[in-house]
Amino acid sequence: MAKDNKVTPFLMFNDRLTEAVEFYTSTFPDSKVLSVSPQSAEFIVGGQQIKAFAGGPHFKFSEGFSMFVTCQDQGEVDLYWNKLVKAGAKPSQCGWITDQFGLSWQIVPQRFMELMGDQNPKKVQAVIGAMMKMNKMIVADLEKAAAAA
Repeated sequence: MAKDNKVTPFLMFNDRLTEAVEFYTSTFPDSKVLSVSPQSAEFIVGGQQIKAFAGGPHFKFSEGFSMFVTCQDQGEVDLYWNKLVKAGAKPSQCGWITDQFGLSWQIVPQRFMELMGDQNPKKVQAVIGAMMKMNKMIVADLEKAAAAA
């Protein structure tokens, strides 16, 4: 049984709860279903325990809440991005993508976070400028922007 965290994300789905749980747990490593029924679910995605409920049509997700996926490299970014797109997700800007259930995800390479921590504000601004032009983040392009600043 999973550790019962004091604070756990709770997602209120419009519908398709069991389909969402199956998709998320099959897409990300360190994931598993703890319990699922047509109305409620507890599951782990990427090591994060989540509780969910099928609440009906008046519940909608917004980009005010998103799932942040830290990727080791471009290959991992591509892997998750492509799985989400293949399943019907809609790409947005700056590494954001909204899945077929309406939940927003940020697919972010660890290298982006490292570049954002640079002490040179010109490099950071160049990286931000490059990211703003992207849908899926491309590590090589972010590094080129930092190097050119």
